[in-house]
Amino acid sequence: MKKNLTKKLVEEAYKRLKDVITLTPLQLNARLSEKYKARVYLKREDLQIVRSYKIRGAYNRISLLDKNERARGVVCASAGNHAQGVAFSCKTLKVKGTIYMPKNTPKQKIDRVRVFGGKWIDMELVGDTFDEASKYAKSYCDKNNKVFIHPFDDVFVMAGQGTVGLEIMEQLKDIPDYVVIPVGGGGLLAGVSTYIKSQTNHTQMIGVEPKGAASMSLALKSDKPIALEHIDKFIDGAAVKTVGELTFEITKKLVDNLFLVDEGRVCEEMISMYQSDGIVTEPAGALSVSALDKLKDEIKGKTVVCVISGGNNDISRYSEVIDKSLIYKGLKHYFVIEFSQRPGMLRVFLNNALGPNDDITLFEYTKKNNKETGPALVGIELQDKNDLRPLLDRMNKIGMEYKILEKDSLVYKFLI
Repeated sequence: MKKNLTKKLVEEAYKRLKDVITLTPLQLNARLSEKYKARVYLKREDLQIVRSYKIRGAYNRISLLDKNERARGVVCASAGNHAQGVAFSCKTLKVKGTIYMPKNTPKQKIDRVRVFGGKWIDMELVGDTFDEASKYAKSYCDKNNKVFIHPFDDVFVMAGQGTVGLEIMEQLKDIPDYVVIPVGGGGLLAGVSTYIKSQTNHTQMIGVEPKGAASMSLALKSDKPIALEHIDKFIDGAAVKTVGELTFEITKKLVDNLFLVDEGRVCEEMISMYQSDGIVTEPAGALSVSALDKLKDEIKGKTVVCVISGGNNDISRYSEVIDKSLIYKGLKHYFVIEFSQRPGMLRVFLNNALGPNDDITLFEYTKKNNKETGPALVGIELQDKNDLRPLLDRMNKIGMEYKILEKDSLVYKFLI
């Protein structure tokens, strides 16, 4: 096996893939182009046959197995998208596979893996994160002499992902000024950067990580991959505690900048893309576009390509997406408020504390006759984030005792 990722490996991967994958469109987006005064294109990997780019690396890697390796079978660990790519590849190439995913993988992804793999795959749901599932998968692989198909830290997987960059350069018929790519383990970023940087040094390669799972940022600061102690698992497609050794080295060498984006900002963009553009993305799929705010001053008049990496979003998650978006924009707040247990106090709160545009979205209260006061859990949605200060002033004026719930509190985590 070759050890260095090259332009040639990406081109060879594309020859294997071109009759298997979907040639996803590169679309000029009018809304984003107007907003950022730039030419913003979206590379729509959410329209791939498995609704993400992961099929590229998985199929390329599995198609290269020799007869003996195919007979042994393959194993992978995944947060959901790589699993779909492996499942599709196993069924298409008639290779038996065992797939490990975290227990909290969205049901939509689990169901899709079963559909794509059919009788050719077995599935195990273990652990709470990709990294935990990966440990189980590698242990099973070693004990049973299987072939491990890494989701990102493999030259041939990265070469497959790099075909996204090859398509961008062919479809755009111009040299992009910026290419913005989501980062989990770093396979897509490494593959696309390798191909595009082999074509031109003009293009700025930009990586985007979730603020709550900034494993590549930590690796770059430490000059080596280091495991994060804790991660926010909401952006499941990019929630990786440790990036790859190979992906880190390529990122360090070829990537021009790396940004962190708040999960709430990602939710805000998911909603905008759905409502304005009719594009359904999973959280990781909206990462690249979410980072454009951080580039807005330098991309004016430039050509920017954002990779929409996936569209495997479970519809049941949208209430959480909306909540996180409102909180990020300062439009929704949760309080614990002490109410005097004399009659009429709720009416006082409604009449004298709430503003004309403030809306109660949650109110939980249990009367306790043996106490003078009782706490209520209250959610309030504002029309403008600047309405918070007047709301607090009115609550102070009527002498209400309250506490705003912070993100690190257990009650807050229970609600969101």
